[in-house]
Amino acid sequence: MVYVKRLHKVLGLLMLLPILGWVVTGALFFIKPGYQAAFAPLTVKTYPLDAELRIQPANDWQELTLLHTVLGHHLLVKQQDKLLHLDAMSLEPFTPTLEQTTLLVNEAIAENPERYGRLTEWDGSQGLTSTGVVINLDWQRLTLRQLGPDTQWINSWYKIHYLQWTPFKAVNDVLGIVGLGLLLLLSLCGGGLYLRHQWHLTPSDKD
Repeated sequence: MVYVKRLHKVLGLLMLLPILGWVVTGALFFIKPGYQAAFAPLTVKTYPLDAELRIQPANDWQELTLLHTVLGHHLLVKQQDKLLHLDAMSLEPFTPTLEQTTLLVNEAIAENPERYGRLTEWDGSQGLTSTGVVINLDWQRLTLRQLGPDTQWINSWYKIHYLQWTPFKAVNDVLGIVGLGLLLLLSLCGGGLYLRHQWHLTPSDKD
């Protein structure tokens, strides 16, 4: 029993930091401060289809999506294990210029100038806004993703919560398993000590 008490004390000290991290991050996840802006979707602005298009799908096309943006009409095709981004008018690969992608992104971030400000850097697929938000464009899917300082801050809390304390996935996996194992062992030791104490109480003590 003395051994169990000592083990319980050692486990409590070892788990003090992870438990503190779980409590703090758990409270943040419950309150979710700043989540709405940090994870707000950033979408390409689309318009109603205004052209008469006659598209004859190829035999190996599994799925297609037709969109109209400021750059024209886009045909997004899923073909076996790859994605195709075609000009819906010519059915040729739609390869945008830097000016075109810049126009597309500027139009999207203009919907929320308070968060994005203006585009200060852009290489055709990734850039930075004046408010420090990183913008990524997936041209094949015609989707945008935003990552601001607040998003990175919240993601850091998730890493703390899930014991992802190092840059190495394998090490983090071990930390997670060990942390859960130690927490389970701590609970078992505590429960055993409590039951042992209850069993040794006399009927008068229990009253």
